[in-house]
Amino acid sequence: AAWARHSAVVPRLAAARGFSTDTEYDLVVVGAGPGGYVGAIKAAQLGLKTVCVEGRGKLGGTCLNVGCIPSKALLESSHHYHALIHDFEKHGLYADNPRVDLTKMMQNKS
Repeated sequence: AAWARHSAVVPRLAAARGFSTDTEYDLVVVGAGPGGYVGAIKAAQLGLKTVCVEGRGKLGGTCLNVGCIPSKALLESSHHYHALIHDFEKHGLYADNPRVDLTKMMQNKS
């Protein structure tokens, strides 16, 4: 079965990356967002054998990785473009043929 193949591989990969290979915990925290990782840390400080599971591979949750913060980066880029089009001339600054490179804007938000 597929699970049997992975059951031998996963502990080796986990150990190689410095992750726990234990299978029994007092607490499993699902999600490493601002509540999850803080809760996992506090539980471990209180002596519970704790594991934090995150599907994205990064701590921080939705807001930090794909939601609020990246959206604010796009909003900032939009504000710069608006200023270029509407406000720069009154300061004696001119830009001919301004354009948006959406690919670069998307890279900047990551």
